[in-house]
Amino acid sequence: MSPVTVSPRKVHLVGSRIRELRKGRRLTQTELSERIGITQSDLSRMEQGEYKVGLDTLFKILQVFDLKMSEFFGESEGPHEEEARELVTEFQSLSGEAKREVRDFVRFKRLQEQTSEEPATEEEKP
Repeated sequence: MSPVTVSPRKVHLVGSRIRELRKGRRLTQTELSERIGITQSDLSRMEQGEYKVGLDTLFKILQVFDLKMSEFFGESEGPHEEEARELVTEFQSLSGEAKREVRDFVRFKRLQEQTSEEPATEEEKP
């Protein structure tokens, strides 16, 4: 049986995710490397995709960032996903009546946009 290999692309993606998390928490490479017990140069090589992240190191990284494995490997959120999550949280905090009003408003806005996108017929043109 041949050994399983990890593609360089996947190694790079893991490194990029570590860098993204580190910068998001405003940690330097030195600070993070000290917290997970590796050298700053090894962390730098990991972030650049030049060095595979060991499982023990990955678990330490997850602990520092208080993440589950699934959260680490899930797609990173862009601004739209974060905004959507915030909207859902706000919506959930509303009363039942307020939720109905929001739904009605969303339906109204959708109809309004659909109507403005439809080309005017000959009779409607000035």
